[in-house]
Amino acid sequence: MVQVRLFGPAREAAGVAGCEFEGERVCEILHAATNLFGEGFAAVLASSKVWVNGEPADMDDLLEPSDELAILPPVSGG
Repeated sequence: MVQVRLFGPAREAAGVAGCEFEGERVCEILHAATNLFGEGFAAVLASSKVWVNGEPADMDDLLEPSDELAILPPVSGG
C-alpha cells in the first residue's frame, strides 16, 4: 500500500496526518483520498503540490507499494 502523508491544511481537512491507499497511479490515490475525506479535503487538494518519494509528481505517475506520497498545501507566513 502507498503511504500518504498530509501536511498543514490537508491534515486538518482529513483529520489525520497520514494513511495508506492501494493504487497504481497518483491520480488513483488522490481519488481514493478525496472519496474518504470529502469536499473540504478536495478543496485543499486543488491548490496543493503532490510529491512522491521527495520528488514532484504528475497525476499519471506509476506507484510502487513502498512509495510515499505527500500532499503539500501552499504555505504562507512571514
